[in-house]
Amino acid sequence: MSKEFWRAAGIRAVRTMAQTAVALIGTNAVGVTAVDWCGVASGAALSGIISVLTSIATGLPEV
Repeated sequence: MSKEFWRAAGIRAVRTMAQTAVALIGTNAVGVTAVDWCGVASGAALSGIISVLTSIATGLPEV
């Protein structure tokens, strides 16, 4: 649980959140104005939390 670990876990979580947000935006709306932004933010946040928990449970190969 070093500083390097938390930095790598944070980077991984942000990437996961971005990927989830893009996927939810793409499957959620006909146009940008019809996107459920609260749902996108909620899904992205949840994926970030799961990513950090997975990193803690299984470790990070790059660290």
